[in-house]
Amino acid sequence: MDTKTLALAASLDAALALKWASPLTDAMSQFSIHTKRRQAHFLAQVGHESGGFKRLVENLNYSAEGLARTWPSRFSDGTGPNALAYSIARNPEAIANAAYGLRMGNNDKGDGWKYRGRGLMQITGKNNYAAASTALGVDFVAQPELLELPQYAALAAAWFWRKNGLNEFADADDIERITRRINGGLNGLDDRKARYAQAVRALAT
Repeated sequence: MDTKTLALAASLDAALALKWASPLTDAMSQFSIHTKRRQAHFLAQVGHESGGFKRLVENLNYSAEGLARTWPSRFSDGTGPNALAYSIARNPEAIANAAYGLRMGNNDKGDGWKYRGRGLMQITGKNNYAAASTALGVDFVAQPELLELPQYAALAAAWFWRKNGLNEFADADDIERITRRINGGLNGLDDRKARYAQAVRALAT
């Protein structure tokens, strides 16, 4: 995908399009995201997840209220934020360790922060970093920051896409099932739909 097409499809400025064109093209080719429909769905979803290809590390700067809304089972007392939420609010490292510690393979102290969401698709948890490492032949467990580089951010996103059967959902034009598989719900669905419509228009020309 050339820079101009990507800029139109993903609503990127020239500099961002230049930065991402080659990594995305290589990643989509490697993981069979080769039809216009698959590419449009992929660009829409990773565009949403990364805040327009600008955010490659999870933002965990939550207020106590935000923690209670996002992880109610951990940070809510049923009516609002619990004591833990108030004690770690606006402390991203503490939030990551409280939210992700002792699950997803994050068994050592500090693993929640170390293996917080990274890349275009926000790979999260040591187990998922290890799975991506095995699939792509790159040691993200030892060097998690590699997922912040465009080459690996794009590859890991495309690997996640195919691994989760999202090419088939894209072929069926089922944006809700794609979103649920990525997000666990339908958060940001309107933005994902708008990005998809933009990508379809651009790729049709």
